Amino acid sequence: MAANVETMFYVREKPWHGLGTNVEEAPTSKEALIAAGLNWNVRSEDIHLRNGEIVEGYKANVRDTDRAVLGVVTDRYRVVQNREAFAFTDALLGEGVRYETAGSLLGGRKVWMLARMPHEYVIGGERISPYLLFSNAHDGSGPVRVAITPIRVVCNNTLNLALRTARRSWSLMHKGKIQARLEEARNTLFLGEEYMNALEKEFDVLRKKELTDRQVQEYIQLLLPVEPEVSERQRNNILWLRNNLEMRYFDAPDLQETGRNAYRFINAVSDFATHAEPLRKTANFKENLFARTIEGNPLIDKAYQMMRVA
Repeated sequence: MAANVETMFYVREKPWHGLGTNVEEAPTSKEALIAAGLNWNVRSEDIHLRNGEIVEGYKANVRDTDRAVLGVVTDRYRVVQNREAFAFTDALLGEGVRYETAGSLLGGRKVWMLARMPHEYVIGGERISPYLLFSNAHDGSGPVRVAITPIRVVCNNTLNLALRTARRSWSLMHKGKIQARLEEARNTLFLGEEYMNALEKEFDVLRKKELTDRQVQEYIQLLLPVEPEVSERQRNNILWLRNNLEMRYFDAPDLQETGRNAYRFINAVSDFATHAEPLRKTANFKENLFARTIEGNPLIDKAYQMMRVA
């Protein structure tokens, strides 16, 4: 299946490559589990050599519906089932939370869910909706992750800034007493509110930092540098990307009333990082972009650090 998407559902508009099952409204957790094709369990099973001998210290994570091996892990690994992930999110946001999308990547090795948090913020006259993104890797490649993802509603840009004063994400390894750690993670909702409050203060600071047009062009050059040893084709590609980003800063309709300032620059970079098509689109481009929703986007973070010292 294209784009490494195995199963998923989505609400309203088609995400990514248009794969998945469309639903009219965001379902409840039980409905989401079925709609996303995540109503299966993972079992840790012994690994045997051809002679029947058990491989000590390791287990195979096997999906119960089709016996697919999702990964080989150590015997210290603790499985977090898909239903537990949804139950965890329900506990955080309260019964009746509505999920926007959820699904499975890479043959079930990675799963995720995205839920809209109940409170929408108005920051500087703009609507910012925080989402709770939960991801889990059944192949042992990463921890359980929960991240707050603010979305600027007017343009669907992600504003995942790495703030110094507030955490945006939380994670736990698949070891020890998982359920106890999940209980501790209820603080995630508090951390989300703390992050959004800190984000509001930071946006206010960024709006007050005025930028000249010349400064904007210089910052774009720093963000997208042309190294001396690059080929003529590579140089032209980077210049094209610079023009694309410059256009998003100066010409974007949703930024015309924002003023020429650091906040506008961050939003232009976010728009570029979130929506611009790459010069060479790999098969897993959208998945990599989605991963940055949790881990943070290096380009947005670099732009933010520039604006902090501007």
